[in-house]
Amino acid sequence: MELHLSENAQKVLEARYLRRNRSGEIVETFEELFSRVASAVSEPELLYGSAVDARRHREEFLQMMTDLEFLPNSPTLMNAGSAMSQLSACFVLPINDTIEDIFDAVKQMAMVQRSGGGTGFSFSKLRPSGDFISSTGGKASGPVSFMDIFNCATANIKQGGKRRGANMGVLKADHPDILEFIRAKSQDGAFENFNLSVLVDDAFMEAVRQGGYYELRHPRDGRASGRLNAGEVFKAIYETAWETGDPGLIFADKINAQNPTPHLGRIVATNPCGEIPLLDYESCNLGSINLTRMLDSSSRHIDWQKLENTVRKGVRFLDNVIDVGRYPIAQIEKMTLGNRKIGLGVMGFADMLIQLDVAYDSDKAADLGREVMKVVSEEAFRVSSRLAEQRGVYPHWKGSVHQKNGQAVRNATQTAIAPTGSISIIAGTTPSIEPLFALAYQRAHVLGGRTLHEVNPLFQQAMRQSGLDPEQIGRRIRKTGSLDDVDEVPDHLKEIFKTALQIPVKRHLQIQQAFQQYVDNSVSKTINLPEDAKPKDVADAYWRAWKMGLKGITIYRYGSKSSQVLQLEEEGDRESTPASCEKCSI
Repeated sequence: MELHLSENAQKVLEARYLRRNRSGEIVETFEELFSRVASAVSEPELLYGSAVDARRHREEFLQMMTDLEFLPNSPTLMNAGSAMSQLSACFVLPINDTIEDIFDAVKQMAMVQRSGGGTGFSFSKLRPSGDFISSTGGKASGPVSFMDIFNCATANIKQGGKRRGANMGVLKADHPDILEFIRAKSQDGAFENFNLSVLVDDAFMEAVRQGGYYELRHPRDGRASGRLNAGEVFKAIYETAWETGDPGLIFADKINAQNPTPHLGRIVATNPCGEIPLLDYESCNLGSINLTRMLDSSSRHIDWQKLENTVRKGVRFLDNVIDVGRYPIAQIEKMTLGNRKIGLGVMGFADMLIQLDVAYDSDKAADLGREVMKVVSEEAFRVSSRLAEQRGVYPHWKGSVHQKNGQAVRNATQTAIAPTGSISIIAGTTPSIEPLFALAYQRAHVLGGRTLHEVNPLFQQAMRQSGLDPEQIGRRIRKTGSLDDVDEVPDHLKEIFKTALQIPVKRHLQIQQAFQQYVDNSVSKTINLPEDAKPKDVADAYWRAWKMGLKGITIYRYGSKSSQVLQLEEEGDRESTPASCEKCSI
């Protein structure tokens, strides 16, 4: 098996994934990394079958990683076959309203993040600022003040010794401190280790529609604690998101309508990028199929049989990860083994569309996305059902939606669309289901301060085939990242190579909806807005997302912070810290 990696892929693997000795010297090759992962993840096969079966699956796992057809989430690549062996990416931890519980959660977060995981929290159970504390006679400082403790702790923890941790902070719209939470990131640089989302229900959105008031609820006992105008709160949300990129919205009723285990509780938080809604103490491991490797030899048609075969191997791989992984604390192990959630998704969607000569900004792109994810979802469910026959249903199956529907499955969830930032660089393709950010751009201040320069290879190829010089065209587009002002490029190619900031919000949401229709977890997707977008454009995006039945939405207006990872080539003066879902992606 021959491994072909881009220069940037090699840099990422060397910086983040290859093993080092105590002197910091790399002691592992790229091929040995994938072999290490395949060997570790195939070990559970010995529990369910023969040594011959285990060797066969090991070879299958190794082949699909080496061929860059499928890659698991970063903790699996980093830790499989090591003493750490924590292989999951996504966690949600509870925070209850006592000092002991709050600092227990900080400790648990540290244990998760040092092993490579990202953490999500609902701060909705914490009493509001100014509330009386009977045990001390003092007054509570509120959830936002405690968020700062989590933020500072994360700043001093590197995931797996390789990267800074990431968090999702969630607050219910009816919490008395909701306005303070909404504006928590208004000061540049505040809470830079957090994505923030407001948890809203349909009743809140209807109150926004009708221009009415809604009740705030005290988190300790649910009693009424004042009223706010829903429209004014919604305005604070979208104006602050326009300014800073946060908060996003999580639609509580939609998420919980598709909660497979409602008998275990209501979902109130997600992982840092929003694609995995989780109950308290749950974790989930992810893997993504490289769609550019799912085309036939002519690269003009999708090879559906190959896609289905890769799904079969991917689901088995991820189910094995649950068994071979070690968990930071006992509560996480119990919930993870109880529900056995996995999240199989895709990357390279934009590159696949280009190879198929389909514009991202088109109905055909949405139709293709829906068709691809339908195949992935249906085959993943079939595989999980077969694994349930061989290995048993997930332990919390009794009382679940699956039991009520007569569906015996191994995994409570099977699919998710993750951001795939680092692994898409390794795979040499575009991240997740995102459009091209730009045709030429840079990832600034990553991998210990380095900057990675990227030019889309399919763009270079298309320029050559049109008799144009890709180097010369590339120099001309460094400032804008797009072909808009390059007259000699045919209009057809300008459509095919449209970039994120050229694509209308409704098209971004249409793609998200197409995939969400066949995803049982959720979809991490950034709704990109140009720098000159207005706050009402954010309001329109949020409103459309709810009406379209999405589970959540994240927007980012380009340049709204001095800190962003993805930059056009001539804007290197911007500092780089997280600005959207992209902040968790490398």
